[in-house]
Amino acid sequence: MSPVCGYTQKARQVPGQNGFIDKHTVVKAQIQGIELLSTLKMRSKELSLSVKQAIIRLKKQNKPIREIARTLGVAKTTVWNILKKKERTGELSNTKRPGRPRKTTVVDDRRILSLVKKTPFTTVGQIKNTLQEVGVCVSKSTIKRRLHQSKYRGFTTRCKPLVSLKNRKARLEFAKQHLTKPSQFWNKIQWTDETKINLYQGDRKRRVWRRKGTAHDPKHTTSSVKHGGGSVMAWACMAANGTGSLVVIDDVTADKSRRMNSEVFRAILSAHIQPNAAELIGRRFTVQMDNDPKHTAKATKELLKGQKWNVMQWP
Repeated sequence: MSPVCGYTQKARQVPGQNGFIDKHTVVKAQIQGIELLSTLKMRSKELSLSVKQAIIRLKKQNKPIREIARTLGVAKTTVWNILKKKERTGELSNTKRPGRPRKTTVVDDRRILSLVKKTPFTTVGQIKNTLQEVGVCVSKSTIKRRLHQSKYRGFTTRCKPLVSLKNRKARLEFAKQHLTKPSQFWNKIQWTDETKINLYQGDRKRRVWRRKGTAHDPKHTTSSVKHGGGSVMAWACMAANGTGSLVVIDDVTADKSRRMNSEVFRAILSAHIQPNAAELIGRRFTVQMDNDPKHTAKATKELLKGQKWNVMQWP
């Protein structure tokens, strides 16, 4: 290699960490770095409001666009666009973008609501399958958003006793008759009832689509019946002034059978009605009982009549 060629070769090299590096390599790395920086700027977020205000402030100081861009580290076109927007609209805030188009039409939204109103216990998966049958392919999340926008939420159903239509009408009439009763009337009532407490009961919950405030609508509730594994039968009473005795049926029956029949019920009434009424209400009181067969038995009615207790007529 001639000295000239050797000199030329050295001239095309620059010192590096591990010897000399070819200048072409340096230039190529610089170009790649500029491209990478440009890519990062393209992916960066919009300028903050403080930077935009700084651009306007510098422009009012008669600074050229090139100097403003160099001072703030932004592109000249960005500075120019911000100045033009300020001149045209007088605003610096970012305009709201429309975002991705909605996956459902107004008709689709109505169909989703119609399915929920018609069958409140339907699941999101069932709604999705129904929409697919008519050519509408949306995700479960989209269906949930449409329901949430219409103020529908998934709730666990309230468990209510099964009441026939006849009893509903009778209870409504009872409520209307006693709607305007004064507090003195209710203070004289001794409320009594017995219940079976299930020790083992299924924990399965059902969810229902409904609007807020419609929890007790019959379409949004599940019926319950008395059942379960082991149980404890108890009788209790209360009044406006507080609670009375709590009687476990095992303590009353001789054979510990937990069988609540008319005979056991009469024994409880004879032992606990008068003492609890004297403590909670006074001499004059009214006994409340529902229409359980033990309560309406002939022997129970004779006991109540013999004791001369006032009994509230229950629907």
